[in-house]
Amino acid sequence: MPAPFASDPARTRGRLHPEDESRHRSPFQRDRDRIIHSSAFRRLKHKTQVFIEHEGDYFRTRLTHSIEVAQVARTISKHLGLDMELTEGVALAHDLGHTPFGHTGEEALDRLMAPYGGFDHNAQALRIVTSLERHYADWDGLNLTWETLEGIAKHNGPVGHPVPYALAEYDARHDLELHTHASAEAQVAALSDDIAYNNHDLHDGLRAELFSTDELAALPVLRECFAEVDATWPGLNYYRRRHEALRRFFGVLVEDVIEVTERNLADLAPESVADVRAAGRMMVQFSPGLWSDLKVIRAFLFERMYRAPTVVEMRRQVTQVVDDLFPFFMVNTGELPKQWRKDVEDASGETELARLVSDYIAGMTDRFALQCHARLLG
Repeated sequence: MPAPFASDPARTRGRLHPEDESRHRSPFQRDRDRIIHSSAFRRLKHKTQVFIEHEGDYFRTRLTHSIEVAQVARTISKHLGLDMELTEGVALAHDLGHTPFGHTGEEALDRLMAPYGGFDHNAQALRIVTSLERHYADWDGLNLTWETLEGIAKHNGPVGHPVPYALAEYDARHDLELHTHASAEAQVAALSDDIAYNNHDLHDGLRAELFSTDELAALPVLRECFAEVDATWPGLNYYRRRHEALRRFFGVLVEDVIEVTERNLADLAPESVADVRAAGRMMVQFSPGLWSDLKVIRAFLFERMYRAPTVVEMRRQVTQVVDDLFPFFMVNTGELPKQWRKDVEDASGETELARLVSDYIAGMTDRFALQCHARLLG
């Protein structure tokens, strides 16, 4: 039975371009399917999380991360009585706007784009699904429902000023109410992102041998998880031991979010999704105690993983790749693919050209950016 505050696909605010809906799939299910079939979603296979795509077959990519986020989001959404297809669609789309080389690539592109409005991966995800995916005969983008677009734009909360240009441009055509919170489904997708990366970054850091199992077992929350495993299976080999402990850590995060969110919703007693949007605060949250413990874990990861010498050196190298490619394409627009040249010819000035170059570079996979740099710049 859907919760009264769940998003109802039968009452969707619709699509920018009206179209006949499917007889077999709800509008939100159709959105999710369009996201899965998009070119941008496929490219996530070769976009990095922390490690560069070619550094190891076992490390997470943006694609595997997005699938893990969607799995967590569906679990929480089902328990809360929300629309699972909408939750899953937002979860699968939340990283579509990421550049090659993870946050390192985003930081470089944002710096280069500073004179032209900056770069923001959430705003870029909206730009992709409303403009840059060009497969349909009648419109650019995927023509997703208002609810899915809202979730992509503001799953992390209301959008503050200045509003990124990619959001502002679309919002002027199709008001996404950027000043309010998003639906509970989108909020679940946002917290599921936190749960997934907090868990899998620990996995990947261990596999890369950037820290030890014993160091992990000394961290908040994790020490209790390891203690439970050791009490249940004394002498368990190190690989199974850490896997069992991280399984429990994962479960702690999910259970905490469900418990806190149920309490928040009980306090608010929303009768519709509009009440959730107007609540003035996030409904889907971690408890203060767990959030404090997660800050300690994130500080540990920042020190030992994100700023590890090998990672820092790779960050330096890939920053140089982006720093080289952007000015190169600004001058040598003839090197852009044929399907981009019409847009370049129509560009009304340097800002519009820079945004096209930014779109092109942001869409690159790690491997393509490296190959492109080697071919064009040696």
